[in-house]
Order: sequence, then C-alpha cells, then structure tokens
Amino acid sequence: MQPYIVYEHPLSERIRTMLRLELLFRRATHFLRGQSVWDSRIFIDTLLDILDIFSRGDMKTELLKELERSIGNLKGLMQNPNVNHERLGTILRALEHLIENLHGLTTQPGQSLRDDSFITSIRQRSSIPGGTCDFDLPIYHRWLEQGWEIREQEQKRWFSSLDAVRQAIELLLKMLRNSAEPRTLSTDNGSYQQQLESNLPYQMIRVILPNDSPYYAEISGSKHRFSLRFLKHAEAKTQLAKDPVKFKLACCGL
Repeated sequence: MQPYIVYEHPLSERIRTMLRLELLFRRATHFLRGQSVWDSRIFIDTLLDILDIFSRGDMKTELLKELERSIGNLKGLMQNPNVNHERLGTILRALEHLIENLHGLTTQPGQSLRDDSFITSIRQRSSIPGGTCDFDLPIYHRWLEQGWEIREQEQKRWFSSLDAVRQAIELLLKMLRNSAEPRTLSTDNGSYQQQLESNLPYQMIRVILPNDSPYYAEISGSKHRFSLRFLKHAEAKTQLAKDPVKFKLACCGL
C-alpha cells in the first residue's frame, strides 16, 4: 500500500477521455490474468466499455494530435543546456514510434472488434441488465465453458488489437504526471482556490494526501482556475474539513 493517495482532475476533454481509457486498460489487464469464468466476463465487459468510448470520437486523430503537440514542445527544449539531452532523445523516439504505430492502423482503433460477430452478439445484449445470461447468449455460454487456454488465447488477441492506443495513452499520461513537481500547501478552512496562468498549457491537477488522512479531495475547475474541497464522510453525511489540512499540489501540463 502506498503511503499517500493521489486525486487527479483533467482540465480538458481529451485528458478526461485518456484517464477513463487508462482505467479500463488497467482493469482489462488485471482480469486478463484471471482464469475463472467471472474474470473472462469482466474482461469482455471492459472491452465493450473501451469500444463504447472509441465510438464517441476519432480516437486515432485525437491521440496523434496530442503526440505531435508533445513532440513539438519537447523539441523546443533541445536548446536548453540544463536538459538531459540523452533522456529527451529517448522520449522523442518513443513518441515518434507511437505515431508510426497509430499511422499503421488501417482502420479506426477497435474496428476489428466491432467487426467480430461474437463480440457484436455480446455487445448487443450487454445494455440489458443480466442480458448476457446463459439462455440469452448460448454462444457466449459455450465460449465461457471452454478451457482457460482457449479463452486466454482469444482474449490476448482481442486485447493486443488495442495496443497502439493503450501504449500511447500510457506514455502521454506518464509524461504529464511527471511534468510538475508537487508543492506542499495547507488550508485552514477545508477549501483552496487558485488561478492558472493562461499562457501555460495546464492539463491536469493532482492533489496528494497521506493515506491515513481522514479527508478526501474534491476537485473542480477548468484551464483558467480550479478549486479544492477537503471532505470526510462521517455519520452518514459528508463534512467539510474544519481542521488544518496539509496537502501536496501539482499543476501538470506539457
């Protein structure tokens, strides 16, 4: 267990989508390791959630824009003598490799899964509570009763078709989180507000609290300003912190 809890808030729709996909990719990775029927069910449900997000926009184009923007910003640091040029070059090559992977996709991300009749049959029933019951989807029931080796092979094949998107999101979010050093702050009334400099491309707010803190951080805001509230849930109701709260804050942007 980590000695702290990190609360994150996206400041753009693009980062919001990336954070949601990161969660789903992590969940799919976790349940891909499990061998039970229930692990496979949750893995499939997670794939369908990923496809649902993909269907809401042009994920390939959005990621390419973010990767190219990041490359442009990082190349501007090459003239800075205080920058580790070897490390910077490694990151730039990684970003360029991800761009090549995305350009190599002949269709939109997830299209091969949308064209899979088996996945489609499950997707059509998944919006109904309990709609993937055995009597609703005998083809799914039969697949789930196959040996783990068969299910694992197919699950890995389906998941690997999303690698280009997953790897791009992982690196972009890692870079974003590492873009700012957290500052130690405190508040006496349970809330905190801050204006953001309009000429800097802030994309995410991160608030760090000790793991044993009785409070959690509620973050709201936009690219211009944000506010924090430190709350705790006690006696079936939510209360604003009345004691001083020490926390760490990072305003991240690339």
